[in-house]
Amino acid sequence: MPNYLYKARDSEGKAVTGMMESASAEKLAEKLHNLGYMPTQIKEAAPGMDLDRFRRRFRRIRPEDIIMFNVQLANMIDAGLTLISSLNIICRQIENKKLKEVVEDVKRAVEGGSSFSEALAHHPRIFSKLFVDMVRAGETSGKLNVVLNRLAQYVEQQEDLRQQVKNALFYPAILVVAGIAVVVLIVTFVMPKFVEVFNRAEVPLPLPTRIFYGFGLILINYWSLIIIAIGLVVAGLKMYARTERGRYQFDRLKLDLPVTGPLVRKLIISRFSRTLATLVDSGVPILHSLDIVREVVANRIIGDVIVKVRNSVEEGERIANELKKSGEFPQDMVQMISVGEETGKLGHMLNKISGFYDNAVGYSLKKLIALIEPVFIIVLGISVGFIMASMLLPMFDMIKTISR
Repeated sequence: MPNYLYKARDSEGKAVTGMMESASAEKLAEKLHNLGYMPTQIKEAAPGMDLDRFRRRFRRIRPEDIIMFNVQLANMIDAGLTLISSLNIICRQIENKKLKEVVEDVKRAVEGGSSFSEALAHHPRIFSKLFVDMVRAGETSGKLNVVLNRLAQYVEQQEDLRQQVKNALFYPAILVVAGIAVVVLIVTFVMPKFVEVFNRAEVPLPLPTRIFYGFGLILINYWSLIIIAIGLVVAGLKMYARTERGRYQFDRLKLDLPVTGPLVRKLIISRFSRTLATLVDSGVPILHSLDIVREVVANRIIGDVIVKVRNSVEEGERIANELKKSGEFPQDMVQMISVGEETGKLGHMLNKISGFYDNAVGYSLKKLIALIEPVFIIVLGISVGFIMASMLLPMFDMIKTISR
């Protein structure tokens, strides 16, 4: 059925806009009347011209907003309120304008006869495939409140892990930016003034001074070209990373780098375990769960392994068997999954694995920061030391010339 954009007034006279599927504009007007709305404009949405979604793309919904939405909705449904009543109450309480607009659109779709999961699926940039499929499983099993609580916990844990990584890398990033800024300031502003003095005194410049001075002149005279070149290189790498071969090579590099590779692998294992546990515990079929997990891990190497796991499970094999064959997952994790499959407690065991690797990520981050900080300080110290030496050497020659 085609989509129609509509404008209407509710019982209080407030303006309401949205989009809804309908067989015709007349049918949609009748449906809006039955919902208590007075339609003022109805027109068919042109393919690819959903202006509401285009406008919402530039607004932001924080993970905290989604967590609060899940918790509130779960508590209300658990208390015996209907889904429509719960959504009505939440709409009045939401402070984030974008999320409020989305929830109102979801509410209208549910009032129009769509299931909750179908209404959520109309907003893929806000509610992921994981979110929609878990809600669908909750609707089917009649445990929507339980599923929503699991979703809130899952999003909160993923956000905590992301913030942990972000905060740990913040200080090293500051060191890098500050170090580059100091070096650029010295070679472009300080050193040219010293070289001007040395040239007036007819003091010959040693090789280190000439190198750094030439580097500074290049930055001063060609900074725009340098920025353009860097931009082109970054754009080229991004375009290459979007190709099949490029993505495969970049994802392989992320896993195989000496220092950061083990950390990235632990992050992926944690995400894999927690996502699969949440889906399995919510009643999503295992084959469909593996399809979703493959998208969530966002790594082509691990994704290919998950595809093989799915195919083997479809043929009656166990998950642990294919994970062990791949060599991409640690043996302790494979053994725990095997025990979970044998005892029928796969979800419980996957949650234990994700908790263990969350802690492992924290320890690895601490060790990485403990290694990065002194390395950056040493590199910065050596760089500044060489630059200062390149300025002091001709200064000593000038003092000797003057003393003669």
